[in-house]
Amino acid sequence: MSVMTIAELTVALDAAEADLFRIETLPSYDAAGTSGDFRRWLDGAAEPTWEIRRPWLDTITRWVNSGRSRRRVRVIHDPPSDYERYACDWGYTNNVSAGELVRVIDLAATQLPKELTLAASDWYLIDDRDAILMHYDTDHRFAGAQRVDVSRVGIYSNAARTAWEAAEEFTPWWERFSACHLIR
Repeated sequence: MSVMTIAELTVALDAAEADLFRIETLPSYDAAGTSGDFRRWLDGAAEPTWEIRRPWLDTITRWVNSGRSRRRVRVIHDPPSDYERYACDWGYTNNVSAGELVRVIDLAATQLPKELTLAASDWYLIDDRDAILMHYDTDHRFAGAQRVDVSRVGIYSNAARTAWEAAEEFTPWWERFSACHLIR
């Protein structure tokens, strides 16, 4: 199977008719893709760069208003990385406000469901019929994506269902977490 570029991945994801599910498992992703916001967050800035963040939030809102769900399960490591805390503080809180459904599997509180070991790594599930593996280099930069053979999509569908059920809604988790931990 060939490796998809970011443009090809975007087309594949946009083809979702009803549901787009995402699992994120890495402790960090290439912070260069955050247009400097990760550095700004680490330095104590009060809020993200809205001119950069707003188009993504508008995309989520349009997606949800078209009747399609965007769901995400984020695995949070123990202890959480600075990048995970940043993504929660400036990313997922705003994504949820825009309409994305985000849940968390906090490894400090629970174990990773065994179904996720069968569908390891980061991936998308499109309409419960197409799975796409995400590939990253050693610096966690996007290195391509690859469709999963149709005979294995059921493994990802089961893993998505199990992860969604095992995960906690982001907002109440974040309220507890941010109240108990130093965010920056």
